[in-house]
Amino acid sequence: MTKKRVLSCIQPTGEIHIGNYFGAIKNWVDIQDKYDCVYGVVDLHAMTMPYDPKTLQDNTTQMFVDLLACGIDPARSVLFVQSLVPQHTELTWIFSCVTSYGELSRMTQFKDKSDQLDETAGKKGFISAGLFTYPVLMAADILIYKAHYVPVGKDQEQHLEMSRNIAVRFNKQFGEYFPEPAPLYTEVPRLMSLADPTKKMSKSLGDKHYIGLFESEDSIRKKVKTAVTDAGGQSGGAMSPGVANLFTIIKACGNLQAWEELNRQFLNGTLKYSDLKNITADSLVDTLRPFREKRTEMNSDRTRVKKLMYELSAVARDYTVKVLDDVKELAGLIK
Repeated sequence: MTKKRVLSCIQPTGEIHIGNYFGAIKNWVDIQDKYDCVYGVVDLHAMTMPYDPKTLQDNTTQMFVDLLACGIDPARSVLFVQSLVPQHTELTWIFSCVTSYGELSRMTQFKDKSDQLDETAGKKGFISAGLFTYPVLMAADILIYKAHYVPVGKDQEQHLEMSRNIAVRFNKQFGEYFPEPAPLYTEVPRLMSLADPTKKMSKSLGDKHYIGLFESEDSIRKKVKTAVTDAGGQSGGAMSPGVANLFTIIKACGNLQAWEELNRQFLNGTLKYSDLKNITADSLVDTLRPFREKRTEMNSDRTRVKKLMYELSAVARDYTVKVLDDVKELAGLIK
């Protein structure tokens, strides 16, 4: 039986934190045997907001390394850098001609990011056309691989719906060709800020709010030790957000035996938060150590990394050239 294809991408916006890993990338690694997986570092999307060219280039290369360090296996999956596969942008133009202005103007993320730019500038900020049209590029990212599924969170459903609409409209106008990509929902842990467990873990909140996937062991232990648990002590058998967050981290790390014992202690009212934090830190350190070692090894030979990046992106181009040729013929363009 032919495996269904899954497509998922990530922007090279800097350091991956444990919320990113347990919320998405771990799932990418886990499904590599079940699906035909295509993963990408989408550097073109990162251009829609103000950026530094050298930083973007460095972040793109590092994100490529980090995904391999986390367990993305080129023998089982395709891994590409978006700007090295120009068929994405060529298909974007074709798709932009079957996408309405009204659809794009209703995208909530465009409004949110426009507001963010205004706030940063302290006045009306510069809003690029790329920020407005990038959902079309996102649709091209998905459809050029004829993906059947896209792992998404609830906040990303609107973009996937746009991709489905574009596929339907293209098929209706030029003939059936693209499958309609469906969301792939998986149970993923939602990690909260260590300093404010009422908020989702995010780098934008500041250094003390998150743990980087490749942080040193000392830094991990220090952050977990200072993590918020209860403001006024344990009470009533109800787990506070901070305590629940540490339990979630332990379980996400797969340390189920410790999770069960600590949960029993909590229910009995005998749990010591010092023990909870120590076991949380130990679980994270043990889980993340192989990633950090693999990353260090790969970063020691950047020439080899660049060569691998070009080679793997060439595999993605092999996927996309045939699709783009088919699309051109269907759309009446010269191949």
